[in-house]
Amino acid sequence: MSSMTAVEAAQARGWRHVYFNALTLPFWGVHILAIVGIAITGFSWLGLALTAALYAPRMFFVTGAYHRYFSHRSYKTSRWFQFLLALGATFTAQKGPLWWAAHHRVHHKLSDMPGDLHSVKQSGFWWSHMGWILARDLEGTDMSRIKDFSKYPELRWLDRFWMVPPVAAGVIAFLIGGFFGLVWAFAVPQVLCWHGTFTINSLSHLWGGRRFATEDDSRNNLVLALITMGEGWHNNHHHYQVAARQGFFWWEIDCTYYVLRAFAAVGLVWDLHGIPDHIKAKALPEEAAEPPVADVA
Repeated sequence: MSSMTAVEAAQARGWRHVYFNALTLPFWGVHILAIVGIAITGFSWLGLALTAALYAPRMFFVTGAYHRYFSHRSYKTSRWFQFLLALGATFTAQKGPLWWAAHHRVHHKLSDMPGDLHSVKQSGFWWSHMGWILARDLEGTDMSRIKDFSKYPELRWLDRFWMVPPVAAGVIAFLIGGFFGLVWAFAVPQVLCWHGTFTINSLSHLWGGRRFATEDDSRNNLVLALITMGEGWHNNHHHYQVAARQGFFWWEIDCTYYVLRAFAAVGLVWDLHGIPDHIKAKALPEEAAEPPVADVA
């Protein structure tokens, strides 16, 4: 079954089939746990600190591992650190690294065209936001799209048993912090990480500016860049996908890139793919080459 056929098949069965099936029960269960848990425990500064501390590494593993490494190979690393990146990514409960990257490569190949697995233009907001990851019709991993990484047996194993790390994270949070820990150290940061990630598929093709004339609707957005550690510079990324840095200019905050630079400084990663000047030079005329300067006259 082709990717587009799978999308059409899922949507033809109706929204209940896509969003509410046996495989989506854990997804909605964590949402309910977060909401009910906050209502029971009440607002907590400690809880907020735990959420922030455990949201940031989750988001980095989505952006730095799933996306910039496994999907786009924007830098190189060793086999053992490659596995740690994959393991960290699965803690975000967004399925296996091979599954995630294979689906994302389809998105770039057919961005906002028929066949794009999570296009807001083709399939609507809610499908682009989370229908693509919940639909049972898209459950399989197309290994032909990820041959460069599917040759590693440890990655194939992790792709198959991706649920083990997030379940372990929930158990550990409960064992250390009880119900409070389960809510604030697991459920809340997990829900925020899910929807923070999903905004790039949905809102980043609706909301923001366009520096480059790409053939899709990708946009740059500072708010989304802050939420997702740099992924909000989405039009930049669609213009030049292989770059390890998605904030092309110094004023475009890209925390994922800063972490990768730190890893490179200690030898954990190397060959971070840069952005050639001729790529930057293709900006649309209405886009300023420098940030706006306030009028002090």
